[in-house]
Amino acid sequence: MEETISLKEIAQVLKKRFWLILSTTAGAVIIAALISYFFLTPTYEATTQFIVNTSQSQEESEFDVNDIRTNVELINTYNVVIKSPAILDDVVSEMNLSMSADSLRQKLNISSEQNSQVVSVTVTDTNQNRAAMVANTTVEIFHEKIQDYMNVDNVNILSEAQPVDNPSPVSPKPFLNMAIALVLGLMVGVGVAFLLEYLDNTIKAEKDIEDKLGLPVLGIITHISEEEISKASEAANATSLRAKGGHSRYASKQKETV
Repeated sequence: MEETISLKEIAQVLKKRFWLILSTTAGAVIIAALISYFFLTPTYEATTQFIVNTSQSQEESEFDVNDIRTNVELINTYNVVIKSPAILDDVVSEMNLSMSADSLRQKLNISSEQNSQVVSVTVTDTNQNRAAMVANTTVEIFHEKIQDYMNVDNVNILSEAQPVDNPSPVSPKPFLNMAIALVLGLMVGVGVAFLLEYLDNTIKAEKDIEDKLGLPVLGIITHISEEEISKASEAANATSLRAKGGHSRYASKQKETV
């Protein structure tokens, strides 16, 4: 027989396992905060931009769709060239970096908006000043060498990366990590609560006997605690004493009448 669960039963499970759900959620948030603040190394970004202009022979002519398409394709080529060992090896050598060209490539991100002639070179590093220097040096070396590689002079540096006194790290983001941990912890806590409820086969009420065993309930024996037994005994003793007292007074009156 297919089992169904009502909203009331869901609320009862959540209420019953409230502390489990709360502790799971709080634990996830605390762990995320500890990892974000004490274990993850902050990283910073610095961005240098350059613009790809049309060649001098095309400046006097009007722009058309082919010019735009050519510029976009040229930018795609530049994005590959700027991350090539021919450029990055010189960057590593000039700055005396303690990393290889492959490691430097992992720190670089080249981006440009669609149909835009502006290219952004972003460097991510644990030191913001070093990130700015790497971004600027990479674009400068690229600007010098692209003239020899492609026999063009259409790259101009638009803006250089500037070091910041009190930079804000781009990673990690503690509040975002804690928010994600809050949602995940809540989901895990609720899931564990319902899993424990599903695996709990103990019989707690007369309805469970009918639902799980398919047997009718003939009677119910109420559980009486020791405190209730003590109170009942005291009440019975008090009643007995009152009854004996009344009987004694009645006997005395009978004697007086005689």
